[in-house]
Amino acid sequence: MPSERQIDVGGVRIGGGAPVAVQTMTKTETADLPATMAQIHRVAEAGADIVRVAVPRQKDAEALATIVAQSPIPVIADIHFNHTLALKALDAGAHCVRLNPGNIGGPDKVAEVTARATELGTPLRVGVNSGSLPAHLRQLEYSDPVEALVTAAVETVELMERLDFENFKVSMKSTSVPNTIAANRRLAQRIPYPLHLGVTEAGTKWSGSLKSAVGLGTLLADGIGDTIRISLSTFHAEEEVKVAWEILRALKLREHGPVLIACPTCGRLQFDMDTVVAEVERRLRDYADPIEVSVLGCAVNGIGEARHADFGITGAKDMGMIYSRGEPLRKVPTERLVDELFAEIDRYYAAGKVVRRDETQAAEARAWLADNEDVTALTPERLAALEAAAADAPGDELASPVAGRRFVRS
Repeated sequence: MPSERQIDVGGVRIGGGAPVAVQTMTKTETADLPATMAQIHRVAEAGADIVRVAVPRQKDAEALATIVAQSPIPVIADIHFNHTLALKALDAGAHCVRLNPGNIGGPDKVAEVTARATELGTPLRVGVNSGSLPAHLRQLEYSDPVEALVTAAVETVELMERLDFENFKVSMKSTSVPNTIAANRRLAQRIPYPLHLGVTEAGTKWSGSLKSAVGLGTLLADGIGDTIRISLSTFHAEEEVKVAWEILRALKLREHGPVLIACPTCGRLQFDMDTVVAEVERRLRDYADPIEVSVLGCAVNGIGEARHADFGITGAKDMGMIYSRGEPLRKVPTERLVDELFAEIDRYYAAGKVVRRDETQAAEARAWLADNEDVTALTPERLAALEAAAADAPGDELASPVAGRRFVRS
């Protein structure tokens, strides 16, 4: 369920049923304007909706006005320990300020920030991390770390409400994936404010991406979460954005650029599929449309495994086939599969998103497929056809096509 409340971060709506927003954080020294702006443009090009910059020093706060003015996407100022920097960030025009009330100097300092934010109409992000819980919850952290996180977050929300400030989103992160999932599930039942999701300090591009996909994917599949940030140990912030988009696309929550489907390969593979998949993925980066492209490693399953793809290829040792939405288009030599695939895609766009089919070539492709596919393979399509035939057959004498198998189809 989406949060009830909604905030506006520089024109990006968060919560209240708005699409899940993707954000990341620059890895540069914020005061280094050329480096910071270059990275902001890279993450924006990768699909970030919002970018956050660290503001630990006076010179970073001074750079904010320029960054906000030049950034193609809204900018959040990340503040810790010094509420004066939060005030300066607000005055510099930051579209949102990230604040941890537990380390900013007490409720009086938080009140100063919320008062200024109210004057300017600027939202705040508040919340807690597992590594920065208030002292009075440290003992609870040992016995029930999830409840410690939730309690800290609720106390933060209650503080904001006492200050008559409701223009905020809440973040509650842990390095533990199970704790992140459990805590956000509990918190979502207790507050109406937008939730910012993340697995903090998730790790490397490989392990951190997996942990984030499991943690954030689980919550998003539950309908929990309004904006996400992937926290990876990399200096390339755009990599975090790419992972975030893969999670959202996998859950069909948002579309952004092409989707590549590729089989895992097996002993039936007869061509260099690794190279083909890598080349297809590279060339798809030039297309902004959410087109779906499939690469199958053999003709055993024919088109069936990716019948829904806008375009796809399946190959064998010397020859392959290009297809579109379940129907063959033409066969081509294996070494030309990728070039001809993209030639078909370009023709599709040139024709106004219409597939141009030559029936003679399509017939040749169907014949090639029939000659190469394994007619004994029990694909999902053939299994469904057998079941349908059995259901339509008269009498009870026909055996089920799945008799003896180790699963039951419901």
